[in-house]
Amino acid sequence: MLDHIGLQVSDYERSKLFYQKALAPLGASLVMEVTAEQTGDRSHAGFGRGGKPCFWISTDPSLGSGRVHVAFTADDRRSVDAFHAAALAAGASDNGAPGLRPDYHKNYYGAFVLDPDGHNIEAVCHGVVA
Repeated sequence: MLDHIGLQVSDYERSKLFYQKALAPLGASLVMEVTAEQTGDRSHAGFGRGGKPCFWISTDPSLGSGRVHVAFTADDRRSVDAFHAAALAAGASDNGAPGLRPDYHKNYYGAFVLDPDGHNIEAVCHGVVA
């Protein structure tokens, strides 16, 4: 059900080093980094096992202080589209229309909304279109 979760950090490099050390005994490591140069304004570091990041830290201001990012796994891209539409109809604010996010990987298809408390909620499909 959950694909990944993300936290905003105040000092990106300090936090990245902290989590590299703290998660190593659990078998997790830094498996992906998306730099501010790639995104245009923010950095993200993804930690996980087997090459799949599931815990992220970020300088993303949309997460805000005390807010979190939660991504739910979707079976296909139509489900991502349906999630986005249903969330907006339920009162969420758009935080990123459904679409490919090639900075993450070539098949990353996600949609983002802000829930009523401002949490960044996502649905994501990692598969290719059949």
